[in-house]
Amino acid sequence: MIYGYNSPMDRSYIKSFADEREKILDVDQVGIAMAMGIGARNVPEIASKIRAGASSLEIQFMGAGRGSQQGETPGMFGKYHRQALKELSQANEVTLTTHASVGIPGLAGQDQQGNFSDEARKMAMDEVNRAIDFAGDTALGGSVVVHTGEFQRPISEEPWAEHGKKFSGFDKEDERAVIRVVNKETGQVIHQVRKNEVVYRPEWNTKIINGKKEYVDYEGNILPREKRVPKFDPEKKKFIVNPQTWKDFVKEAEEMTKEKRKEKGDNFNEEKDTVTPEEAFLKATLEGQKSEREGWALHYGRGIEDKFDALNKLNEQRKELEDQLKNAPSDEKWKIQGELKRIDEGTGADRTYTDLGRNKLKKLIDADKEMVIGHLQQAKDLEKTANNTISVKKYALEKSMEGYAQGGMRAWQETKDKGLEKPLTITMENIFPESYGGHPDELKHLVLGSRKRMQQELVKKKGYSESEAKKYAETHIKATLDVGHLNLWRKYFKGKDKEFDKWAIKKTEELAKAGIVGNVHLADNFGYQDEHLAPGQGNTPIKEMVKTLKKYGYDGPYTVECGSSATTDASYFHGLMKTWEYLGSPVYSFGAARDGLPPSQWHQIQNSYFGQTYPPSFLFGNYVPSNEWTMWTGVPME
Repeated sequence: MIYGYNSPMDRSYIKSFADEREKILDVDQVGIAMAMGIGARNVPEIASKIRAGASSLEIQFMGAGRGSQQGETPGMFGKYHRQALKELSQANEVTLTTHASVGIPGLAGQDQQGNFSDEARKMAMDEVNRAIDFAGDTALGGSVVVHTGEFQRPISEEPWAEHGKKFSGFDKEDERAVIRVVNKETGQVIHQVRKNEVVYRPEWNTKIINGKKEYVDYEGNILPREKRVPKFDPEKKKFIVNPQTWKDFVKEAEEMTKEKRKEKGDNFNEEKDTVTPEEAFLKATLEGQKSEREGWALHYGRGIEDKFDALNKLNEQRKELEDQLKNAPSDEKWKIQGELKRIDEGTGADRTYTDLGRNKLKKLIDADKEMVIGHLQQAKDLEKTANNTISVKKYALEKSMEGYAQGGMRAWQETKDKGLEKPLTITMENIFPESYGGHPDELKHLVLGSRKRMQQELVKKKGYSESEAKKYAETHIKATLDVGHLNLWRKYFKGKDKEFDKWAIKKTEELAKAGIVGNVHLADNFGYQDEHLAPGQGNTPIKEMVKTLKKYGYDGPYTVECGSSATTDASYFHGLMKTWEYLGSPVYSFGAARDGLPPSQWHQIQNSYFGQTYPPSFLFGNYVPSNEWTMWTGVPME
């Protein structure tokens, strides 16, 4: 490595550069992610990263289910492998953390069709559990990262989006968003509500009673919401039907919430019991369809009692004639048989039901019966569906928090059973903006809600006190803040880049102050896609975010995810070296100070050069010393 130039001007330039350089993290505070099956394939390759200088490693599993060469899983590492990794980390004083399969899209159990199933949820939990087991065997504790991404939701609909004024997924998303509703019993998507959809619904019959608008029947009697009737226009002689938009359902949802709040009193749960506009929309639609089916049932059932009466009358007549036929003289039997035929086949007049005859009447009753029963069954099914209607957000979050609480319990139990000094911790990672959990507020909500459920589980089933249970929940459930993923919100931000940087730093501060951050991923991009650039190579305000985390006491692992370096640089490890340089790690050359200058640092020799076009900063291995390499300025290397 070179020492620096000898001219006074060069010395002053280097000294001023060094004075301005700020050390944010030391080399031993920054580790590297090992994507098993991509960045590394076996224990020796992991060991090579340790020898190269990585002080901590996050072992990330690319596969799910049965492993493969391109997608390794914890199950591919047996007892010997796990023992080797444990000894390797202990001998080299290297910290290991774990990343559950990247193929897990949260723990709500959403499948590729957007529905939710117990099977998908079980598969995801299995991946989390075996990552916990692996971490207990190798890392002897620490972070186990799990991706969030519980369900897709319109960005503009969340409160932090400010109705699309601050964040929006696309132009006019707040007007044209698609919101899904599911059946809480099956997890299947019932309907996709479009905000710009116009539906026609009856104008309900209402009356002001004691200063309050009430639903009433046609005689003025008060009705509950589910029994309300449409208003009839006597002049036009028809029921009134009007077009309704999303705003109407927002208003109706507020009314329904108010009614439920009054009904439940102190038992009202703000998160679960608040009626959403999409729920109000679908309930109203299903109620209308139910009323229609009931109306058709009444229509087809009209007069059915008279038909049964007529059939009973004909059956009685036929029985009397059959009794007469048994004792009638032979010359009189033909008359009775004619009457029997008339009763069965009808008179042909069709003036009354009895004129139709038994055979036609039975067919008519069967047809009416099928129509009535069919419509009544549909009405009951629609009623049941309406009662089970729930917004996808409510449903998914309930399942997700339950899953993360189970993961926290597994981490707690594994820590306890193996006597680990360092607790195992589930750390939920903020994933991409398009899915729930990507926004910092959502990440915080997931962590706090899951902790609450784990706390309840420990109190109810394990007999711990509230304070003990809370402590364990906070220890074993935390968050992984991925700064690169956070930067992806830039493309949806309605403001300038500097304003976005302030927002990102503020959100980092909120997470740090809440005490939920247990792991940090460092990666960079330009705000469009998760390119996994080395920190400092994109526009993410990483330095300020790291300083914010440190300010509020975060001292956990920092892991560099620099996958792009595997193709754009000479090796994956170059991304870690760029990070060390970017964050001001004080790595010195072996050259002694001279001419009053301190030993040369990385910034004094630019960037490393291995077949790339940018100026080199450092050389190592077989390349040093070498007379074949010169600085970009033309000065030969020493």
